[in-house]
This record gives sequence, C-alpha cells and structure tokens, in this order.
Amino acid sequence: MLKILKSQIAILSLMILFASLSRLLTNQLHLWNFTPIAAMALFSGAYFSDKKYAFLIPLFAMLITDAIIGFHPGMWDVYGTLILITFIGFTLRNNVRVVPVIGASLLSSIMFFLITNFSVWAGSTLYPHNSAGLISCFAAGIPFFGNTIAGDLFYCSVLFGGYALISRRHTVLAEAPSRIDQ
Repeated sequence: MLKILKSQIAILSLMILFASLSRLLTNQLHLWNFTPIAAMALFSGAYFSDKKYAFLIPLFAMLITDAIIGFHPGMWDVYGTLILITFIGFTLRNNVRVVPVIGASLLSSIMFFLITNFSVWAGSTLYPHNSAGLISCFAAGIPFFGNTIAGDLFYCSVLFGGYALISRRHTVLAEAPSRIDQ
C-alpha cells in the first residue's frame, strides 16, 4: 500500500508541476490569465487528503514558475487566493464528477477575479480609493476574466481528466483509493 501511495503522490505532484510550467508558455504567448492556478489548487484539494501536500505542492509549483517569470507585488494575493481555492477543492473529495468540478472551477474563477482585482485597487495608486475607482478597477479586469474562466476549465479538464485516465490505465493506481489517504 505504501508503494501505491508514493506513486500517487509522485503522479499528482508531477501533474501539478507540469501544469504550473505551462504558465511559462502562456506567458510567452501573451495569453494573460489563461493559467493552471485555480485548477492546480482544486485538484490538490480534491486528491491530497494530507492537507500539507494539498497546500504546499501547488504553492511550491507556483513559486518555481514565479521565480522564472518574475516576482510581482500582487503575488501574495494570488497565493492567498490559491489557498482559498484549495479549500474549495476539499469539497470535491469523494465527489469528483464533471458537474461539481465545473462548478468549483467557475466559483474559483469568480473568486480569483474578485480578490485579485480588489487587491490591485486597495494596494496601489492606479485607481482612486473610492467606489468609482473600484468599479474602474473591476471594469479593467473584465477583458482578462474570459481567459481566467477558459484557463480554469481547460486545466481542470486536463488535470482531473488526465488523472482519471492515468488511474484507469495503471492498475497500481486503479486499485488504490480514489485519493491519497495517509
């Protein structure tokens, strides 16, 4: 059983790491906000029952790619939102099906949009600190919101669907519990 758990941890961790590395490609293609961020957190929350892995693996993967892309002032807001989205992923445990994953993905997209745009408004001088400035900040983020939703849905289908396919094809994982229990 320990061998199965180690192979699951390795596969889940590698899937998250490879997803995070795709940020490098989307950054080069200027596909702003078409990223695996929320999907990594949802996937981790759904499959790692050990909460330290659920939180640390996607944060570590983000840290690696941020070190390459470049650190930015809003990264703490992004990382904090990633942690909150991992909690949403916990609600998917034992309920990893298409409709709940899509719902969690859309909720995560909305939450990411609201938190990060609010943080830009509150933590910078780009917009006046009044209701008109807040509205302007959210309006400026709308063109990126479509890519956020598309990226979250795409990467959720890659991670959740990919893991389901791997689990069916590899009997070691197929015989294991649907998520890692430690």
